[in-house]
Amino acid sequence: MHKTVFISYSHKDEAYKDALDEHLSLLKRNGLISIWHDRKITAGDEWKGQIDDNLDNSDIVLLLISSAFIASDYCIDVEMAKAIKNHQSGRSIIIPIIVRSCDWKEWFAPG
Repeated sequence: MHKTVFISYSHKDEAYKDALDEHLSLLKRNGLISIWHDRKITAGDEWKGQIDDNLDNSDIVLLLISSAFIASDYCIDVEMAKAIKNHQSGRSIIIPIIVRSCDWKEWFAPG
């Protein structure tokens, strides 16, 4: 069964996103997943609409957690908030991946 994967990350962590994309290449090649991230936006595209559409239509959302991700208002307040809403409604699954040491427990630990 084919799944769509959205990768949310800080641009400061682009090397980690690229490495993850490479590690997932066999799943892509076998048609099991397709991956979308904001670097797939082409010149002239309305970037916010592209992000919103792809996030809303993803089965899996990978959050690449780092201090830069946590410091990014857009990553936390827009992408992660929408991903959590979609996860809570059963539309997608969130998988956080800690890519750099950071104080993630403050943000992601329950209560």
